[in-house]
Amino acid sequence: ISLDQSFVKSFARGEFRNKHWGRNRIVRELKSRTIGERNINIALNEINPVEYDASFDTLSRKRYEQLHNEKDKYRKRKKLADYLLYRGWEGDLVYDKVKQLIP
Repeated sequence: ISLDQSFVKSFARGEFRNKHWGRNRIVRELKSRTIGERNINIALNEINPVEYDASFDTLSRKRYEQLHNEKDKYRKRKKLADYLLYRGWEGDLVYDKVKQLIP
C-alpha cells in the first residue's frame, strides 16, 4: 500500500465523517490535489453505502429544520438543494430528497 493510497483512504473517510461531504466533493478535492483516478476510486470504496445514505438523510433533515423561517417553498427548496450540492452530494439524491421534504 502506497503513501498516496493511505492518504486518500483516510482523507475520504475523514471528510465524509467529519464534514459530511458527498462523493462529488471528495472527488473534486482529491483531483485538486492531483490524485489519480485509480486512487480516487480506492478512496470512494472506503465509504460504507449504508453509512453514506444515513449521513445524507441526517444532514438534509437537519438543514431542512434550519430553514423553518423561509416561507416561500421554492426558495426553501433552492436553499436546501444548493446546500447539499455544495457539500458534494449527487444531484439525483438531492432533488429526490428536496421533493420528499418540501412537497
